[in-house]
Amino acid sequence: MRHVLAAATTVLIAGCVFTLAAFAADLPPRPMNPPAPDSLVPQSAFFVGVGGGWGAANFGNQKVFGQGTSFTPPTGGHTTPQIGSAAGSTGLDLDTQTALAPAVQAGYFQHFSGTPWMWGGKFFYSYLGIGSARNGLLIPQSGGFTQDGAFTPFVGNYLVQSYRQTINHQISFVPFLGRSFERSYLYLGAGPTVAQTKTSIENITGFEAIAPFPTSPTGIGQGSNYSTSQWQWGGIAMVGATYFLDRTWFLDANYSYAMTGTKSSNWGGPWSDMTLTGGATRTGTNKGISSGSVNTQAITVSINAAF
Repeated sequence: MRHVLAAATTVLIAGCVFTLAAFAADLPPRPMNPPAPDSLVPQSAFFVGVGGGWGAANFGNQKVFGQGTSFTPPTGGHTTPQIGSAAGSTGLDLDTQTALAPAVQAGYFQHFSGTPWMWGGKFFYSYLGIGSARNGLLIPQSGGFTQDGAFTPFVGNYLVQSYRQTINHQISFVPFLGRSFERSYLYLGAGPTVAQTKTSIENITGFEAIAPFPTSPTGIGQGSNYSTSQWQWGGIAMVGATYFLDRTWFLDANYSYAMTGTKSSNWGGPWSDMTLTGGATRTGTNKGISSGSVNTQAITVSINAAF
């Protein structure tokens, strides 16, 4: 009897195992780890974009040197011409100014093999057109003139009706590292930048303190205007984020901070006017050196195409 029960139990267990195996065979296979959703960020791509945003420029501490010369023919009983010169410098701060700034960019990125991490670089151009001015700038002067064998010292000022610094173009190359996600990537980069700035000297006139009253060796109402442009090298840091609308189009928003080195620029030229008496023409030169740096900040949003 025991042998019969054991055999029946064995047959029952085998039948259950067979039934479970058959049922399991009818079920769809179940993966151990579900695959992650496909990312819209390409493994690698070139891209171009256009946009704009908000820009700010600070020209920091400026230093201005000015020097003037004058030549006055003999008048009023003098037997020799009056020949004079004076020079001096001053420092000044210019206020930070802001403006809307259009921008374009072009670059390339590529993932490190088998990872969400990526590297890339882009050329970034923006037109800032931001200027900051100081009105009524005084540049202290010290010098003298020689006439009829005598030297007369004097002090005075160059009066500049408007001293202006402007940054127009900024071009940067930014290598970057980043990490991609399902529809975006974040990045951080730094690289070189070059900025085109302009120095403008508007209506500059020299005054000398000579008794009994101050006079202008460059002629009252004869103020001169000068300007000069220069390119200044520096560095830029940038942090940004993208969002892919599809596999081709994406938005890019970034913040950048750039700083240039200090560079000097020369300005000046000749001047002439009529003396108050005698009808003789006075002549001379104005020349100066302006030096300083520029720091910029920008928040830029652009639409880009990857290909």
